[in-house]
Amino acid sequence: MGGAELTTEEVLKMDIPWETYMSTKLITGTHLQLLRRYDKKSESQRAALLDDDGPAYVGVFINILRDISKEETVEYVLALIDEMLTANPKRARLFHDKSLSNEDTYQPFLSYGVQDFYFYPILINDISGQIWLQEGNWFIQEKSCKILTLIVSARPKGQHGLVSNGESSHSKSKISAIDAVLEGLLDWLCLQLKAPSHPNRSVPLAVNCLATLLRERFVRVSFVQADGVKLLIPLISPASTQQSIQFVLWVSNITLNDKHDETANNILLQLLYETCLCVWLLSYYDVAIDYLATTRVMPRLVDVVKGSTKEKVVRVIVLTLRNLLPKAACGAQMIDLGLPQIVQSLKAQAWSDEDLLEALNQLEDGLKEHVKTLSSFDKYKQEVLLGHLDWYPMHKDPGFWRENITNFEENDFQILRVLITILDTSSDPTALAVACYDLSQFIQYHPAGRIIVSDLKAKDRVMKLMNHENADVTKNALLCIQRLFLGAKYASFLQS
Repeated sequence: MGGAELTTEEVLKMDIPWETYMSTKLITGTHLQLLRRYDKKSESQRAALLDDDGPAYVGVFINILRDISKEETVEYVLALIDEMLTANPKRARLFHDKSLSNEDTYQPFLSYGVQDFYFYPILINDISGQIWLQEGNWFIQEKSCKILTLIVSARPKGQHGLVSNGESSHSKSKISAIDAVLEGLLDWLCLQLKAPSHPNRSVPLAVNCLATLLRERFVRVSFVQADGVKLLIPLISPASTQQSIQFVLWVSNITLNDKHDETANNILLQLLYETCLCVWLLSYYDVAIDYLATTRVMPRLVDVVKGSTKEKVVRVIVLTLRNLLPKAACGAQMIDLGLPQIVQSLKAQAWSDEDLLEALNQLEDGLKEHVKTLSSFDKYKQEVLLGHLDWYPMHKDPGFWRENITNFEENDFQILRVLITILDTSSDPTALAVACYDLSQFIQYHPAGRIIVSDLKAKDRVMKLMNHENADVTKNALLCIQRLFLGAKYASFLQS
């Protein structure tokens, strides 16, 4: 079998000739006895055997993978291990039992998933941890990668290093080999994100494994150094977007219809959640935060969180934003994206997760503190972008306008465009009056104010407000029109 579309259930239906392997001395009589007890037994029976003598069974599996290369047998044993770990991931610790201290528990999974695996004993010096999975049987690659991720992550952690199979933390050869395996595995996962070797499964597999591996600081450092962060960001996208739907079709290879749309949405949701989980783990590493602050990750996270109804997705994004907030550049982006208002909306929803509710409160408090530290123009910008215009002192402060008038040119006069949009969309008389007044102030203080405001087609919008039922709106609309037609010099007497 090519293995590309095999499932664990299909593989476990195979019959493997264990007796033949014993007669050819590829397995021992003890191995055969253990396999007869375990193979084709119920889940409860296998669980009891693993509870009683788990390391012995792991030893059998490791020996078979090391000594037998027949594809169907490799598939079968990998499926047995995958089934064992899926039922209880904590069983990965069995691979590090002291009774297996003379076994290399990583090498078999590298053998069937890694090219040039014969270099593994000198991995550090010869290939610097650069591990490349072979083309061909994707089932074997996928299972090897998943299993290797779990057993590497389950290894005991020593005070001075990374240790394996009960070895002292001062065992430098063990430490070096494990570091090499981790770095090589990470390189391969990044490669799957860049150029997937399987059209449907590579990206979900890579993200799933990274969500486990990035729990370690060492891996976060290596991932950032490998320039892997940028590979995750395009995967953060709301489920409702066309781009995401197309991505679901690519990942799942199914056509959306009444029968399959729920399956596709579940695939996308899990991928989105695990991608956000990776970013959350990276938010505990300062260098990663500095990098994230220069990317488009913030708008993507905010876009997802404001439209998501899935609690686990909202929780992991809110926790991430809470971690990113202390960075000034990140905090400013959050304010510009209207996160304070979004947080208020999220708090009004019925969430059952207490950690989420606490994180929302912390994020809200942090945003309030951040706003207090903003410059006067930052505060003004925040007010305009949120559409919460009121007669704060800065609006009628000549010093504010003189000192900040060139700041209005940022992002192709973004602030002016938002003020004009408010004239079209707001029903709040105060907001309308302030927007008209601020446009008149821009005309007053900017050398090209009249031309710019005219080019932005504000005149017709302001003129409509001259007949508004609110006197304050009418007054400030008139002021703006006078300055627009007469210029600041001749209309200054109208300033209030």
